[in-house]
Amino acid sequence: MRTVLTRLLSAKNYNTKYDDLALASLRIFIGLTMAFSHGLGKMPPPEGFVTHLQMMGFPAPDFLAWCAALAELMGGLFLAAGLLTRPSALFVMITMAVAAFGAHGADPFAKKEMALLYLFASLFFVLHGAGRWSVDHWLSKYTRSESL
Repeated sequence: MRTVLTRLLSAKNYNTKYDDLALASLRIFIGLTMAFSHGLGKMPPPEGFVTHLQMMGFPAPDFLAWCAALAELMGGLFLAAGLLTRPSALFVMITMAVAAFGAHGADPFAKKEMALLYLFASLFFVLHGAGRWSVDHWLSKYTRSESL
């Protein structure tokens, strides 16, 4: 009983397969929802989105609208696959920071909550990486064995 209670109350998961499953599940969910719920609808960037960026004072709003749309769509897909995870998550994180603090800066918390959730989920993957169940991990194993 004490072992079960210790594991339930512990901050560390002792079964690394569950750690890998949890990390991969979170990465895939965050990536696919970012890509299909947010990025796909911005391809190509609608005129209203470009106008909104222009009204916010951004230079080259057409270019930045494409950058944001691609960060959400391709960054989300790459994040889900665990491919170039840290740079992909960084692009998503920057885009969500602009959304949360720029586009929704004056809005109530409920309006910026989703952007903040994606921002901090992306920050987690920037800092942590993709984990073992990812293309990044497979590529790192392959390149290590080739260089030896």
